[in-house]
Amino acid sequence: MKFKKHVFICTNQKDAPKKSCGTERGLELVETFKQELTKHGLQKDIRAQRAGCLDACAFGPSLVVYPEGTYYGNVQPSDVAEIVESHLMNDQPVERLKLNF
Repeated sequence: MKFKKHVFICTNQKDAPKKSCGTERGLELVETFKQELTKHGLQKDIRAQRAGCLDACAFGPSLVVYPEGTYYGNVQPSDVAEIVESHLMNDQPVERLKLNF
């Protein structure tokens, strides 16, 4: 496997009045994750990228971390450093943001 972990951030855009991760800062989250990974020298081991719909629109902005398959919802740019340090670096999911389907 090329990457130890992979973060897929929903950037899907839907027509109003439906909530859409793309309009709820999805692209901003992608850039924030990339910056935070680079800051910690993790960009070769962990990849953060845009994704289409993750079917969690009501909880957006949403993302999923693989290989664990951990979904997060209502993620804000201010949450990214915590997700990187806690989950991506130390394998401890951020419980307050975790979605349980």
